[in-house]
Amino acid sequence: MDNAFFVPILPGKTEAALAFAEALNTTRRAELDKTQVRVTKESWFLQETPMGDFLIICFTADDGNKVNESLTASQEPFDVWFKDQIMDITGIDANQPLPQLPKRIMSWSR
Repeated sequence: MDNAFFVPILPGKTEAALAFAEALNTTRRAELDKTQVRVTKESWFLQETPMGDFLIICFTADDGNKVNESLTASQEPFDVWFKDQIMDITGIDANQPLPQLPKRIMSWSR
């Protein structure tokens, strides 16, 4: 099932968000591959707006809310680092349960 959500990037933290994504794409890729047991595909997008920058996260998983619950509970070193990055860049504490993922209200394909 496809899932998506967005999070605000704190003022002045866009470069940190780009560096975080770069690390996940390169130096920390093997750790990401190992930890992603529920997710089969994930993409991040940077959205610049007059209200500030946002990360749009799209991922495929059988149960997106279980992905959230697993990350919240995990104390694995990579996941702790990942959650620290989220806190620094967005101000969101991923050690606390997040609200349910957004509900899909429209889907189109050809």
